[in-house]
Amino acid sequence: MAMLSATIAFSIDAMLPALPEIGRELSPADPNAAQLVIVAFVFGMGIGTLFSGPLSDAVGRKPVMIGGAVVYCVAAILCTLAPDLKTILAARVLQGLGASGPRVVAQAMIRDLYAGRGMARVSSFIMMVFTLVPAIAPLMGAFIIAGFGWRGVFWAFVLFSTVSALWLALRQPETLRPEARRTLRLTRLIAALREVLGHANVRRAIIVQTLTFGTLFATITSVQPIYDIAFGMGESFPVWFGVIALLSGSASFLNARLVVRVGMVWLIRRAVAGHMCLSVVLAALWFADMVPMSLRFPLFFVWQVGSFALAGLTIGNLNAIAMQPMGHLAGMASSVISAISTILAVAVAAPIGLAFDGTPFPLMAGVALSLLVALAIAARLQEEPVQIEDPFVGQKVR
Repeated sequence: MAMLSATIAFSIDAMLPALPEIGRELSPADPNAAQLVIVAFVFGMGIGTLFSGPLSDAVGRKPVMIGGAVVYCVAAILCTLAPDLKTILAARVLQGLGASGPRVVAQAMIRDLYAGRGMARVSSFIMMVFTLVPAIAPLMGAFIIAGFGWRGVFWAFVLFSTVSALWLALRQPETLRPEARRTLRLTRLIAALREVLGHANVRRAIIVQTLTFGTLFATITSVQPIYDIAFGMGESFPVWFGVIALLSGSASFLNARLVVRVGMVWLIRRAVAGHMCLSVVLAALWFADMVPMSLRFPLFFVWQVGSFALAGLTIGNLNAIAMQPMGHLAGMASSVISAISTILAVAVAAPIGLAFDGTPFPLMAGVALSLLVALAIAARLQEEPVQIEDPFVGQKVR
């Protein structure tokens, strides 16, 4: 599940070192347009999540995940053959559609087997592995580009997805029993959509997850220009990005250790509040030009670690809270939750990225504002108690 979920991170982060070359080769009049390669993928992924979950409820989890991997690989091959930026953007949208299958249905498959804090704990272990991919993806991208050019990165996507799909096909049993499957009827899909969105606590979890994803996407799309323009460290960006991802990955380990003991909501509120306060303080110092030159990069480095650590302390917990009352339609619920949070997160991240002025201030200020709203919503989140069997210790937990 971690490998399948990490397809998303690999597809985004490995492209970051390639953006300057793509811009110079395919869009020399507007090099910044190369950033749309990231946006197009996320957009396609958001659209695809609307369909992959309901489809998995009807035909089973594994066929949809493997089928999505096939679409993903075909789209990656099309990118290697694309003669211009428009063709690549179209293929990246298709690639995002394919990636939505493994991403969304992985959550539904986990929900088939776990619930509540048990699900949050499993999601935390997956996030630990998941964070290793962003740590090495930019470096891998840089090495691949050095040896095979930027188009070689897409062949790496094909290899990565093929390995994970084969692993799933050979080793993971189907988790959705035939008698639990739901036919693809429009009326039933609409009823399920209403049920998901009609649950107040699920809506709150979706909003907080949207804002968390938005801050993460804004950081990912803005960080390379900041390293290059604000700090003159563009060449060493992949190394720093890897170090930050490894450091922030400890947040997922911490979440896995604490979530059963203190609860999902407790961790979400404190993680959001902590990074919001850090963002407010640093944004104010940058705006007032009160940060000494010698401390600018170290402070931004700490802030960036916090930004990625926030994902490890919140996303798995928010998914578990949102999915908790939706076990009877896990695929549909996973689709709705992922689609809304992903598509709206792009709307949150885009204006923050476009506000870049050569300094980290717009990013920090945008993140601070987003997290302020998230904290207000998280204050009303509730954790529904559930009796489950904890597979790790073999005892009942709440």
